[in-house]
Amino acid sequence: MTPLDAPAREPQTAHVVEKLSIVDRFLPVWILAAMGLGLLLSAVAPGFGEALDSYQVAGVSVPIAVGLLVMMYPVLAKVRYNETGHVLQDRKLMITSLVINWVLAPAFMFVLAWVFLADLPEYRTGLIIVGLARCIAMVLIWNDLACGDREAAAVLVAVNSVFQVAMFGVLGWFYLQVLPTWLGLPTTSAEFSVAAITLSVLVFLGIPLVAGFLTRTLGERRLGRETYESRVLPRIGPWALYGLLFTIVVLFALQGNQVMSNPLDVARIAVPLVVYFVVVFGASMVIGRYLNLGYERTTTLSFTASGNNFELAIAVAIATFGATSGQALAGVVGPLIEVPVLVALVYVALWARKYLTARPGRTERSL
Repeated sequence: MTPLDAPAREPQTAHVVEKLSIVDRFLPVWILAAMGLGLLLSAVAPGFGEALDSYQVAGVSVPIAVGLLVMMYPVLAKVRYNETGHVLQDRKLMITSLVINWVLAPAFMFVLAWVFLADLPEYRTGLIIVGLARCIAMVLIWNDLACGDREAAAVLVAVNSVFQVAMFGVLGWFYLQVLPTWLGLPTTSAEFSVAAITLSVLVFLGIPLVAGFLTRTLGERRLGRETYESRVLPRIGPWALYGLLFTIVVLFALQGNQVMSNPLDVARIAVPLVVYFVVVFGASMVIGRYLNLGYERTTTLSFTASGNNFELAIAVAIATFGATSGQALAGVVGPLIEVPVLVALVYVALWARKYLTARPGRTERSL
């Protein structure tokens, strides 16, 4: 049984990584193959990416939206929604997540953008926008692969969504206008559409969340929890991986030409992104361990803090600065670096599981 297929939680097992199925153990290979296929399509069939990009609804790429919805639905159908109340009562987890996501992580990305891209203002601005877009989608996959707390992930993603609608524009104004002025640095003007941000949240989280909730609720009501988790979930579980790989192929096919034509610029943007993902993830793991959150919730805290909503970042950059702008390129590079790095961090989390003791009264999900 794979992490994506595991329906229930049992006592913690040792040597978690060794117990992964062939599919999950070689997940980086499948992802690299999907990335390569996307780049190949962009090279041999340049019109393919343009054709995909032409399918949009209110500025949202339909192919990417479909891939993300297929990817997220099985994960959200596994969440035991009647247990999410325990997450809301965990003040340490909630407060820590909010502080990391909306105070520390954006500030750290601001610092990295100025340290690594001080001479490239367009890329610098794009990187700051990526840091402001907190993850509400793909993080659910990484959390599930690493055997994190599904209920906690669902709650934290929902909270991030609310804060995203309320705070994205405010923080964008602060980090691009106010803070640079205080520090004597150049400022950047940018307009953030509340409607576009709300649409991103509704499409990329709202639809699969409602679908997953209805599937779980109606499925348990009709079949019972045990039958639902033993028969229904194994059937829909693999679609999360299919959706992930499809999304990666589409993403690289759409942006392959832009990436391949600017390799040095991509490398300049990639360096601070790698530093950001690794440092934020590692710091969150340390904080979770210090607070004794247990492996599952520490893992969830780490992935929800280090992931970013690349769909929103790209949409904002294109709408504000144009599709061929440096800001848009920085937004595009974000997920291209995030996907392989966070996949690697899934294995880091599984390796670190033995060092994180479970919270009293909680068991952890086995493979």
